[in-house]
Amino acid sequence: MLREQDLGHRIVVRRVVGFRAGRPVFSDALGELVELTETHLTLTTRTGRLRVPMAQVHRAKRVPATRRPAADAVVELELAADEAWPAPVRARLGDWLLRAADGWTGRANSALPVGDPDRPLPAALDAVERWYADRGQPALVNTPLPLAAPVGAELDKRGWDSRPTVLVQTAPLTALQTPTAGPAGGAAPAADVVELDGGPSDEWLAVAAGRKGGLPEAARHVLTAVDQVRFAHAYADGTLVAVGRGTVTGHGRWLGLSLIEVLPAARGQGHATAVVRALGRWADATGATDAFLQVEQHNAPAVALYRKLGFVTHHTYRTRVAPG
Repeated sequence: MLREQDLGHRIVVRRVVGFRAGRPVFSDALGELVELTETHLTLTTRTGRLRVPMAQVHRAKRVPATRRPAADAVVELELAADEAWPAPVRARLGDWLLRAADGWTGRANSALPVGDPDRPLPAALDAVERWYADRGQPALVNTPLPLAAPVGAELDKRGWDSRPTVLVQTAPLTALQTPTAGPAGGAAPAADVVELDGGPSDEWLAVAAGRKGGLPEAARHVLTAVDQVRFAHAYADGTLVAVGRGTVTGHGRWLGLSLIEVLPAARGQGHATAVVRALGRWADATGATDAFLQVEQHNAPAVALYRKLGFVTHHTYRTRVAPG
């Protein structure tokens, strides 16, 4: 039967779901084991969470430990995203990453639980809480889903809160250069001039500060401490109308798009599309092949724009917040 060491692994469970003509009827379930008690077990399956009473379990075993391509792809992209948004204070807990940046943005001030923390899951989360407490910061954990579902289940037990779901979306760079039809598609105005610079201007920083609620010194490190980075400034009639940031990370494969922001008076005129395409051309020239971005699921206008540009959801994550 299953043991605590099986938590977080793929499990196949044969369970009794009824009887027919006096004989048991079985059903198989496959998923990640996220909870195991004397009375029941819980799996995260493709269709959601499944709680199975132990009295119904006929047989259960771990699936042979071969890493799934989908899981590998999530880890690869999460590490490329971490490289693109580098926190100035960093530590490791086994394979897990611990990050701090004076509280500026959740991504730069959260643990990233990918890989093996080199200790049981409860002990790993205890260590995360201590690390952030030592820095006078609330403990945050980013949980890429479904990869980190066991972590999320443990945090649920501890009463951690959750911030809104974030979509991690990807697109091939070739898709970013395909014109979209009509003004609603966000086609770039002919008058747009997009300049790409190795550092942000004061105007660029002012727009970013307005969106993110200030820019402490740690924020400048997060924004600039990447080997390949460009800051986009879009002008219409000589006036700054939009900004954006692009990085190339993940062994040169991934263009990371962040802080795509259009000034309020200029919205709905295609300036965001112009910024994305300019950064896409730059990344293509470096040899990158794909782009990624992170957008909150409830940000409907941004999600709609990125869909028209060819982005699809690769996976999601939720930032979990320690109680108190």
